Amino acid sequence: MLETVLQIGREIAARHADDVDANARFPAESLQALRDAKVLSAAVPSEFGGAGLNIIELGQQCFALAQYCSATAMFLAMHHIQVACISDQVGDSREWRAYLRRLVDEQRLIASVTSEVGPSGDLRQSIAAVEQSDKGVKLTKRATTISYGCQADDLLITARSSASAKSNDQVLLLAMKGQYRLEEVGVWDTLGMRGTCSPSAVVHGETPAWQILPGAFGDIATRSMVPISHILWGNVWLGIATEAVSRARSLARAKARKSPGQLPVTAQHLSQVVAKLQLMRSEIEHATARYAALRAAGDHSTLDGVGYAIQMNNLKLNASEAVSDIVLDAMRLSGISAYSNRGEYSCARLLRDALSASVMINNYRLRETNATLLMVHKGN
Repeated sequence: MLETVLQIGREIAARHADDVDANARFPAESLQALRDAKVLSAAVPSEFGGAGLNIIELGQQCFALAQYCSATAMFLAMHHIQVACISDQVGDSREWRAYLRRLVDEQRLIASVTSEVGPSGDLRQSIAAVEQSDKGVKLTKRATTISYGCQADDLLITARSSASAKSNDQVLLLAMKGQYRLEEVGVWDTLGMRGTCSPSAVVHGETPAWQILPGAFGDIATRSMVPISHILWGNVWLGIATEAVSRARSLARAKARKSPGQLPVTAQHLSQVVAKLQLMRSEIEHATARYAALRAAGDHSTLDGVGYAIQMNNLKLNASEAVSDIVLDAMRLSGISAYSNRGEYSCARLLRDALSASVMINNYRLRETNATLLMVHKGN
């Protein structure tokens, strides 16, 4: 499947990436190719007909695509996150097992609705609440962003478990196409990641009660959503950084061929950028492998621990800052060729996409969270 994803990246995502960025449009061609290759069910366990890939393999897909089109890689990463959260919670539920099989058959695209006007980006707080209705349950949520919301088949929405519940007493509700409507959809005209098409919107949904995912959202977030998000996002950002360094290296080699026997002035600086890239890759690969091992061992005590939460937050902080630093360094090495919006050495789109990393769960909020956790954490 990874070879197929690479081919989709080279032949389809790369061909449309500049147009996707210029027009802030969703990479529909890439989505169709991924659907045809059944990549949208890569995270579904094999017992339900999916590929049953682990976090390492899912990360490799995101890394591969990001070198060709950051927006394509990001929407696939976010979809994988939602599928993984569902797969982790289905248990013996016949309805949820049937949904996963339907996802495999129809290659349904799932978007996340976790952001909300009011909680200032705090994933663990909700204003919207699930309420009883004639059809089961209903909710209305004013979301600040819904990535590819207008292109998705289904939405996975955080909300309070009831109208009387506290803001941190949350559940995840699946709303399938035909069970929800979006209104007051905002405009997505951003600096980077323009193809993810993530405007604000008000979500009105009404679903059968079984579509509330089993388990408290706090546990789902701790064991699945947060670590998987930071790992898969990190692999997307690693792909962006890798492509920027690759373009800088190609330009340096082209210059070297024009002056045989002479080391380009930029060669030493290039080696420093490559060293930064290797450090970024090592941290992400280590975090990915550790999470895979903890999951395989069923080590919930570690996954639920304060120390692990701090480590996962630091992974996101370090990766999101490293990607923009590395792309900027690559641009400085290449000069005007990288600064240009056009040409094989351009890093303009890569830089703009990289800058989005720090505001996806704002780094200021994560540092504040880590500071609070460190006050109670007894380890190092």
